[in-house]
Amino acid sequence: MMEVRMKQETKDRMSYQRTRLKQTIVIDNIITMYYFEFAKNYVFPGEQHDFWELVYVDKGEVEVTAGTTQHRLRQGMVVFHEPDEFHSFYACEGTAPNIVVLTFDCRSEAMKRFARQIVHLEDTERNLLAEIVKEGKHAFEFPFRYPLKRRQDAPAGSEQLIQLYLQTFLIRLLRRLGHVEMSKPLSFTAREKDNETLARRVIGYLEEHVEGNVSLGEISEALHVAKTRLKEQFKRQTGLSVMSYYNQLKIGRAKSLIREKTYNFSEIAAMLGFSGPHYFSKAFKKSAGMSPSEYARSVKARSQTDSE
Repeated sequence: MMEVRMKQETKDRMSYQRTRLKQTIVIDNIITMYYFEFAKNYVFPGEQHDFWELVYVDKGEVEVTAGTTQHRLRQGMVVFHEPDEFHSFYACEGTAPNIVVLTFDCRSEAMKRFARQIVHLEDTERNLLAEIVKEGKHAFEFPFRYPLKRRQDAPAGSEQLIQLYLQTFLIRLLRRLGHVEMSKPLSFTAREKDNETLARRVIGYLEEHVEGNVSLGEISEALHVAKTRLKEQFKRQTGLSVMSYYNQLKIGRAKSLIREKTYNFSEIAAMLGFSGPHYFSKAFKKSAGMSPSEYARSVKARSQTDSE
């Protein structure tokens, strides 16, 4: 009797039905991954290739040619180039743009929805792009080169996280483009939108005051938000403390000023609220991994290499 019962239980376990999960977008390969900090008036003459490319403007503005059409991309915007499409771009009005470029293979039918699409990213999507670049630095030697060179000390799963973050990024955009209907509880959506709006307000305030200094208390008072909520929600939305983000903005602005060659280091330090060139150089090196003078030389060398 016991034997019959055990056989029946085994049979029941073996008959469990599996549900294969649908894959809307699958990234097969990464070809290149770059975070460019171009000198002002930079011109990329153009190329075409048999894989997808996305170009995201992190700072500044660029004029993009896609096939036979032109588009102006401002900060926060991304454009997609489909396989075999000729594309080029140049920096607008003498600015020094920061650009994220990812190229990849994807044979999923849903990718056709992205052909020549230009999208203004939301906070969550920008954070996903930041995570892709972050994991890229964990997985591959930085600065990125072609072909990508794997790091010997890469953390477990870093390449898989790049794939997952990129697929998540694309699926979120696909939903916004109308491919799939979003379905979140209204209360959750409203709350998240409110927190995203707060983070954007803080970022806007920091950007307006990047040339100078502000305290957390001043931000709290200016935006009429309690300091505790401000700190918690900003960290949740961006992954950084308010002051860490502010420092990154300052260093990013310093990089742009260095590339635009308008001011010397002492003038830049004073403009951005540092107490002197020494403290500016120390903060710059901590953030960028090199001194301001080393950064200026690297930009010059890159510009010379690109023009050859």
